[in-house]
Amino acid sequence: MNHDFDAIVIGSGAGGSATAYQLARHGKRVLVLEKGGRLPRDGSTLDVRQVFGEGRFGNKQIWRDGRGEVFTPGEFYNLGGKTKWYGAALLRFMPHEFKADAAHQCLPWPIGYDVLAPWYDEAERLLGVRHFEHEADLRRLIAGITAQGDWRAESLPLGLRPAIISDLREAKHFDGFASVAGHKADAERSLLESVTTTPGCAVKLNYKAIGFSHADGDPATLTGVNCLGGAHFTAPTIILAAGAMSSPRLLQAYFSHTGLEATLPSARQAGAHFKMHVNSALLAFAPRKFRDALRKTAIFFNDAFPHSSVQPLGWLDGEILATQLPGFVPGFVTKALGARAYGFFVTTEDGSTPDNRITEGTDGPVMDYDLARLGPARTEHRAVLRAFKRALLRRGLLSAARHMGPAGTAHALGSLVMGDDPAHSVVDAHGRVHGLRNLYVADGSVLPRSSRVNPALTIYAWGLRLGEHLAPENSA
Repeated sequence: MNHDFDAIVIGSGAGGSATAYQLARHGKRVLVLEKGGRLPRDGSTLDVRQVFGEGRFGNKQIWRDGRGEVFTPGEFYNLGGKTKWYGAALLRFMPHEFKADAAHQCLPWPIGYDVLAPWYDEAERLLGVRHFEHEADLRRLIAGITAQGDWRAESLPLGLRPAIISDLREAKHFDGFASVAGHKADAERSLLESVTTTPGCAVKLNYKAIGFSHADGDPATLTGVNCLGGAHFTAPTIILAAGAMSSPRLLQAYFSHTGLEATLPSARQAGAHFKMHVNSALLAFAPRKFRDALRKTAIFFNDAFPHSSVQPLGWLDGEILATQLPGFVPGFVTKALGARAYGFFVTTEDGSTPDNRITEGTDGPVMDYDLARLGPARTEHRAVLRAFKRALLRRGLLSAARHMGPAGTAHALGSLVMGDDPAHSVVDAHGRVHGLRNLYVADGSVLPRSSRVNPALTIYAWGLRLGEHLAPENSA
């Protein structure tokens, strides 16, 4: 059959964009389908009120948790996906984090760090990863926190351009905001812009994939993608990269529609092993005002908590703080508190259980995720919070922490984990769905482990590797 493209990529986040970039670089005709649109560049994505107060750019779809309670996850559906909004922290997983850790409920990768290492190198090059000098307040905090010897601080690799230092508005609004000036490396600017200029390649915005077509009498061979509104595109290779909360639901629907859910062992694993890190935001308050603008240039580790890390959040002031406090708190109070606050993000790897899963329920999507099923992670997270609070208190800073809860899906992972055994995984070591001939997964849903750091660089690296693997496949 004559196909419209050589490959169709569903989703324009880190994994989808990296795969599309790699395929286009090899001369393949690639179509990227993004169910959202392009973000405005009028400055509204840097506006605290619109971004945090009104949630103008975030997901509006209501989900249910495992108890039937409703919530709205912090997802973003726009060109570039969540990479437009992330804090640009681009760290590698450690080599031992590709292995199983039964005591912490961690699954093994079917590949080792050495396999992904060259793609980490390539991702860092494409994204312009670099280190920045710590500002004065952070230098003092690091000295005080590490003085006892149990904590150590390392420089945080960031996908930011050096010019951000002299652009104060952008420097204060990159963590959780979408850059207007292009100072932050994201999937759109760093990768997709080159795809759109390649002959035969295209990015279609506001095209929501809702299903797949397949060869007559052969549901194991996909032929194309169906979109809301009736559009249909064909290709010999389909790459699913809609994210760990959307990709499994698309695959589950296909398995159900074709009857493969009853015959493929991997079908029963679709949606299982969902992970999202155990994340807490911690605010530390001091008597004096803080002056740092960029702030997020270091990461803290403590060997007593081998699955956890702590990194500063970006700029914090009264305007930002007011969006997180009850409306009856007077403005002068939030302004005074914001000027004296330094934020931190405390992260613990959450392990895996097949009971934590993503499904499509009768009333809409369901995220059945319960920390009670992840005892070791919950215990370590509580302990690392207490320890970091004590370290701050020794420096005279009082602190308070809040668990991000089910809506904090910035690091949503798992749900289509990779492995060698189809009975316990969904995709193989090259991202191909077990039992299907030409459907691959490029997003963070394939990650068997989440490590203790931000997963974006690993997802970029995985997408680049997948694109290189698929490049020799037959063209249309």
